Amino acid sequence: MNKKNSYFGSATAFVRLPESKNSQVYIFIIIAIAVVIGIILYFVFRSGVISLGMPQTFKPVYNYYLGCIDNEVKLGASLVGQHAGYINVDELEFSPGSVYMPFSSQLDFLGNGVPYWYYISGNGVIKEQVPTKENIEIQLNNFVSERLRNCDFSSFVEKGYRIEIGREAVVATSIKTNVIETRVMQDIAFYFGNDSYHAREHYKEVNFPLGKFYETAISIYDSFKKTLFLENYSVDILRLNAPVDGTVISCSPLVWNIGEVAENLTQALEANIGFIKIKGNYYNIGKEEHRYFIHDIGEDVELNVNFLYLRDWPMKLEVWPSENGILTAEPVGLEEGFGVLGFCYVPYHFVYDFGYPVLIQLYYEDSLFQFPVVVYINKNRPREPLEGESSLIPSPELCLYRNTPITIKTYDRELNPVKARISFKCFDSECLLGESTLENSDAVLETNTPQCVNGYVIARAEGYETARYLTSTVEEQDVNILLNKEYEINVEVRKDGKSLTNNEHVIVSFKKENSEKTINYPEQNITLLSDGQYTIRAYIYSRINILLESSFKEECVEVSKSGIPGIFGATEEKCFELEIPSQNIEAGVSGGGTQNYYITENELKNAKKIIIDADNFGVPQKIEDIQLNYNLLDSSRMNIYVE
Repeated sequence: MNKKNSYFGSATAFVRLPESKNSQVYIFIIIAIAVVIGIILYFVFRSGVISLGMPQTFKPVYNYYLGCIDNEVKLGASLVGQHAGYINVDELEFSPGSVYMPFSSQLDFLGNGVPYWYYISGNGVIKEQVPTKENIEIQLNNFVSERLRNCDFSSFVEKGYRIEIGREAVVATSIKTNVIETRVMQDIAFYFGNDSYHAREHYKEVNFPLGKFYETAISIYDSFKKTLFLENYSVDILRLNAPVDGTVISCSPLVWNIGEVAENLTQALEANIGFIKIKGNYYNIGKEEHRYFIHDIGEDVELNVNFLYLRDWPMKLEVWPSENGILTAEPVGLEEGFGVLGFCYVPYHFVYDFGYPVLIQLYYEDSLFQFPVVVYINKNRPREPLEGESSLIPSPELCLYRNTPITIKTYDRELNPVKARISFKCFDSECLLGESTLENSDAVLETNTPQCVNGYVIARAEGYETARYLTSTVEEQDVNILLNKEYEINVEVRKDGKSLTNNEHVIVSFKKENSEKTINYPEQNITLLSDGQYTIRAYIYSRINILLESSFKEECVEVSKSGIPGIFGATEEKCFELEIPSQNIEAGVSGGGTQNYYITENELKNAKKIIIDADNFGVPQKIEDIQLNYNLLDSSRMNIYVE
């Protein structure tokens, strides 16, 4: 019994371990206690309470202070999202646009400036303004530090609390995916009755998905730069809604107004840009063809992504060739060797520089992050994917160096001042200089031009013929330009004094030194003419039906011989046979002629119409008649009457 009692009564004897094993157990116990304390401290720190000994009396006021931190961080993060990663946009250097490139460094969205992440400066240089995450954190730190001064404890003071807060708060934020970890170093002391509490370090996790916003925005932006997906959509919009290239069967010139082209493009952008989506799960595809608008950046986005374009935003639209805001494509078929066939076609090819802003917006619940970019089509093609800064548009480079003073005055033929748009053209570059304005009895523009030998000062005014003045701008000079007023006049074409039949149509051209007007009569019966010497030419076509049989023709060319002789320049003649297919000629020249005629401004002022009475050659009956009638055009003279 005693042995039993001794066996059970000595707990120490039962659990006694070797000395080394005892030490290991103690170490494990200490580590476990430390882990438990660490977990407790983690949750205490997470709640923002540093001192385990904070009296319950001060928890409401301290939680209010943590709420101030939370509110200011959220406010700063919201401003970051609204302004493309910047809190105070005014601290950024502002770069204005220019007449050549209308994009400043900020997009005006609802009265607020949003810095572009990618834009083209007024002098044609690509620039980026993408903030780093570290830069955003620094902005948040400064913003919260400044704003914490405004944390209002007056309601607690009214209840008897006394609160002492250090002047400066040192803030350190860390942007995570869905939270912003915020640490604040600021002395704060609370007093109530005989109780007091003091703390210096404060921690708050602010629920705001700024990290998710930024990471997704960077992914979209990188894809924008590398894949040019917005530019590729824009090329499609341009080709579908503006004249780029093509051919139309017509004997009349094709004419487009650049203002109308710009309006069509604006409407197309408004209708299409909003449909663009980034591959993800935030939308439903209504129709299969809508997949065209979905762009894959290599990952499925969780946020709502919206692409926005507004018609009030600046647009860059420049088209070549153009004249005074008009795009014109002349018919082919009026030249020697073509008109004999009696049909015409109008080929056209226009080259565009086309740019506009797109605002990319990311939404999550009630939070927003947005950044704008400039989308640019350079000479009908998407811009080249570039890294850093690079010159994009070399064409107006000449216009950047305007260092020759010039005074330009514009008048009509009676020396009355005429307000005109003035540009300067040197080789294939044209620079807008400005507009002459009324000063006393003159319309004057004082400006600088680029230096150029044998360039043209060009004056354009509504209702006047475009005037060109040849000059060399290597030294200061005065230029006076006279503009001819244009008058709208009706045109009537007759053949041997008789009106034309329904089976006849006429191509009429009015050509003088620097201009030519062409109409397809009777569909067009009005033209604009100014004072001057014209060569008037008319081709009267009648409906015919002559079959041109197919034929074969042998063509021979000189080619290099094969082998060693060819290396030393030896050639030989190679011949091959061409088949000319049959075709049905449906129109042939049956009348017309050429006449030189000087039209005075006095005639144009009082004229109601100009009558062109041409010779009748007879309707062609066979293929030889077509050529014979066509040859008569140069030798036949027409009667011209101005009524």
